[in-house]
Parts: sequence; structure tokens; C-alpha cells
Amino acid sequence: MKDDNYAVLRILDFRNFVIARFLAVVGIQIQAVVVGWQVFDKTGDPLALGLVGLFEIIPSISVALFAGHLADRKDRKKIVLICYTVLFLCSIALLFLSGSILDLPNNDVYPIYGVIFISGIARGFLHPSLSAFMAQLVPKHLYPNSSAWNSISWQVAAVCGPALGGLLYGFEGAKLAYSVDAFLLLGAILFYGRILPKPIPEKKQGESIFDSLFTGFKFVFSNQVMLAAMSLDMFAVLFGGAVALLPVFAKEVLQVGPEGLGILRASPAFGASLMAMLLAYKPPKENSGIILLVAVAGFGLCMILFGLSSYFYLSIFLLALSGVFDSVSVVLRSTIMQTFTPENMRGRVASVNSIFIGSSNELGAFESGLTAKFMGTIPSVLFGGTMTLLIVSFIALKAPLLRKLNFKDGEHDPNK
Repeated sequence: MKDDNYAVLRILDFRNFVIARFLAVVGIQIQAVVVGWQVFDKTGDPLALGLVGLFEIIPSISVALFAGHLADRKDRKKIVLICYTVLFLCSIALLFLSGSILDLPNNDVYPIYGVIFISGIARGFLHPSLSAFMAQLVPKHLYPNSSAWNSISWQVAAVCGPALGGLLYGFEGAKLAYSVDAFLLLGAILFYGRILPKPIPEKKQGESIFDSLFTGFKFVFSNQVMLAAMSLDMFAVLFGGAVALLPVFAKEVLQVGPEGLGILRASPAFGASLMAMLLAYKPPKENSGIILLVAVAGFGLCMILFGLSSYFYLSIFLLALSGVFDSVSVVLRSTIMQTFTPENMRGRVASVNSIFIGSSNELGAFESGLTAKFMGTIPSVLFGGTMTLLIVSFIALKAPLLRKLNFKDGEHDPNK
């Protein structure tokens, strides 16, 4: 029987979920572009860009374990709605900070850091519930299909958001950009509110809060495939990501202004969205582990070449190609998480994953800013890409079960 690639989209709750997430991601990406440009424009310091990531990741990681525990004990839908509401209020706060009355003086970016810190708390609680709730919306045999369509939604939003943010900021300023950001997050709240509530998973009797908090870590570290897949994401993007430095490349290397920054920020997601569409029709079920390793290595190589490029259009192409490789990695890692995780542990395992992802993105932003401060912008990107290739080689040698991973015909567990 031929696979129905649109089956998951016929589920009303999943459609509302995807639309809500699309709107939220567009808003968050608009905010990221504007905050990045504002901070660098006011300070001229690449380390200040790294601090944006640090002020977001510290609260996010701090609450992650409790957020996972909460996601497996409380109504996941309500948790997500509360988190989206906090992010909406953060957008309103940034709008007021950029208004004529509260406009920040030069070099004063700490109020922006404060808002980002609060949004980091909300995003720390958001990811475990969001990830666990999605798995409740579709039957298990549609997990690869739902992962692909969810990735498409995220990647298309990540194309539209930065491009729109750069254009809005470049032509109309921060106030309109933050207004659109807030409007989109409000739309996400409305669509997410239409999803029917799902049952709260049964909790293990007699389990203490302390044991519950660390159950996700114990499960992940006992599963070689999940640990290797998460480690690839954490360490590869920790060193290989250059997104935090794009304002520097846009202003000083490529000299294309905030409009060009929006295009650069959108390029990885553009390539990723095209690949995600292809994966929705033909998911990588054969030799899945090998494909994952090759994809992350390809991402690292793209970062090295991007660091060497001084041509705007070549840089766009290389960032888009990095998104192609990253999309393969995202879909495979999402499928691994959904397939290997028991229902009553999805929140806690997702919280562990959020720590890995947060470490790779926000700590990666701090690492990029720090290395750029002391090594220079281009050498820091070359260093990061090289480290990514070395990490892929190490994990390929140390995780044989990942190399043997196959999702074909349900043969997803190499331990069997």
C-alpha cells in the first residue's frame, strides 16, 4: 500500500498545531533579527551578540528539567498557551523599549537582555510540552510524516521571519517590526487554543520529584542512538553555527545592511524548507544513521566555506545548503525522539533534548561571539566548522548503533 504523504494534514488538531507554530516561529525570527541588529548597532561588539544567546540559554536550561517533569504531570496544552502568552508580552516590552518615549540610549542594551532573559524562561518551559503534545496529536505510524511536515512549517517560517524582520526594520524601523512580531504571536495563541485537550499521561506511582526530574537523563544516556543523535546536534551546532555572527558579516564583511541580514538569516531556513518538503514525500528510512552523520558533516563543511566567502550571493547559497543538511538532521532526530520515547516520559526526554538544543544554539551564539572577539570573525567560523567535522568523526566511531539505524519497515531499534 502506497504511503499517504498528506495523511497527517487531515488531522484537524495537527493542522492547528502547525499553523500556530508557523505564526509563532515567524514572530520569534523577526524578533531575533531586530534584536541582533539593534544590539550590534548600539555596541559594535560581536561579544554583545553572544551575550544575547547567553541571556536566553541560562534561564532556559535552568528550568528545563522541571519543565519536562511538569509536561508529564500537567495539561500540556495549557503550559504551551501560558508560554506563548509570556512571549507575546515580551514582544510588547521590546516594542515599548523601541518607542519614542522609552528609546534606549546608545550602548544601553541591558533592558533588551532583561526581556530576552524572561523569554528564555518561557522557551525553557515551552519546548518539552510542545514536543510531547505533538506526539499526542497523531498516531504512531505517522511520526515520520508528522516530523517532516512540522519541520516544513518551522523552516518556511524561519525563511519568512528573518526576511520579513530585515525588511521591516530596514524600511520602517524596530517599532513596526516588533508590532508585527506581537501580532503573529497573538495569532499563534488563538490557533493553539482551538486544539482539543489531550489526556495527561499516567505517572509512575511512588516516584519522587527528584527521581522524576532526572528520569529523562537516565533514559537518554542508556540509549546509544538517542544520546549520539542529541550529541551531534549539541556539539556540531555549538561550534559550527555562524548565525549569531551574521550581523557582523552583513555590516562589515559583506556590507549589505539590515535588509541583507534578513536575507542571510532566512537562507538556511530556505534551503531547509525545500529539503523538508522532499523528506515529507520520501523520508530517509534506509541507512538513516549514516545519512544523519553525513548531513551533519555537510553542515560543518558549509560553515567553513561560508567563512571563506566574501561574495553575498555565494554566502546565501552556502547558508541555504547548510540548511539542506540541517533539515535532514532535524527530521531524523525528531523521528528518533518520537519513536524511542515512551508516552509517559515524552516531556522529560524532550526537556533533555531542549538542553542539548539550547546548548547548541544559544551557547553556540555565545561561543561564536567569544571566539570572534579574540580570534576574529572569519577565523572563528573556520574553527567552528572544523570542530564540527571532528565531532562527527568521533561520534561515528563511538556509536555503532547509530550507524546501523534504519526506519525501514519498522526496523527502528538496532538493539533488537
